[in-house]
Amino acid sequence: MGTLLRLLLRRLAALPLMILGVTFLVFVILKLSPGDEATQALGEGASSEAKEAYRAERGLNLSLPVQYVAFLGRLLTLDFGVTTPPSRPVAGMIAQAFPLTLQLTAFGVLIAVVISLVFGVLGALYRDRLPDQLIRVFSIAAVATPSFWLGILLIQWLALGKNPLFPSGGMAGPGEGLGGWLAHMTLPAFALAIPVSASLIRVVRTSMVEELDKDYVRTAIGNGVPRNEVISRNVLRNALVTPVTVLGLRIGYLLGGAVVIEMIFSLPGMGQLILNGITAHDTNLVQGVVLAIAVTFVLVNILVDLVYLLINPRIRTV
Repeated sequence: MGTLLRLLLRRLAALPLMILGVTFLVFVILKLSPGDEATQALGEGASSEAKEAYRAERGLNLSLPVQYVAFLGRLLTLDFGVTTPPSRPVAGMIAQAFPLTLQLTAFGVLIAVVISLVFGVLGALYRDRLPDQLIRVFSIAAVATPSFWLGILLIQWLALGKNPLFPSGGMAGPGEGLGGWLAHMTLPAFALAIPVSASLIRVVRTSMVEELDKDYVRTAIGNGVPRNEVISRNVLRNALVTPVTVLGLRIGYLLGGAVVIEMIFSLPGMGQLILNGITAHDTNLVQGVVLAIAVTFVLVNILVDLVYLLINPRIRTV
């Protein structure tokens, strides 16, 4: 427990530095990009006086360091500012959109984990035989498939035509319940999960093969312990250490991919917000969305580190 606590404290101590770095990069990139927030908000036909008043109201006429320090000050109270007109609190918009992105990402992670475990274990158990060869072909093809392209294909195959199996986009209605949620989220979640699961399959297979070749496996089986019991109780647990670590890194890809997939399937999540923010040159909105995603990514990786330590308790240096 002491090791877990030290790991947690170290990761949380690095969180403020990460937030500072993310906000600085996004702020600098947006401020140096072409376009004027006042012109985007008020239109090309607005008078120079109106634009100047808009800049003064939002502090855009101050120096960049002063603007950045002011943003950090608001961030301490979770105030991300307001969007360009019509002015809306950024924090409220993120609170409304972020749950959908988290649901899509979590569903994609679940699908990726199930596919990678099943195919990875099968590939290791049937090493260099037909099932293993077929799984390799699938993983190579899937890892080379972009999520957005796969999403379009899934819409064409399963959501269009006379008898569509799934909705082509949008959210489930209030009265549709869990069935409606699954119907609307299955295609985007699969489009998100398949490329990630392909890379995880290879990691799980390699870890399983290495573990199956170790002496303790042969000794246990030679002493009469059923092979299935050795695999389920020992081999699988030891082989999951590396895949869990890789999964933590892939969750960042899933979060970023969810932003794109949401646009394809017309889901009102963080993807729509960040697109609106970039189009309107809205620094507050883009910073809020990127920061929320970045903090979530770091927190998830802290959780993955803890799971890694629980799976492999022999590790004592973190």
